[in-house]
Amino acid sequence: MAVPKKKTSKSKKNTRRAHDFLTAPGISTCPHCQEPKLPHRVCANCGTYKGKEVISENLA
Repeated sequence: MAVPKKKTSKSKKNTRRAHDFLTAPGISTCPHCQEPKLPHRVCANCGTYKGKEVISENLA
């Protein structure tokens, strides 16, 4: 089994872990109802996408 010869320094360890963090999803606003929504998704509040009604109001 491989065993490290030297202790990994804090700098080396933290440099390696620099990309291991979580990022919050980007939030955009719906141009139709001004509610927050995820980009490139149908608005859950009014059911529109790119200015067109995709889901009818009575089903949403």
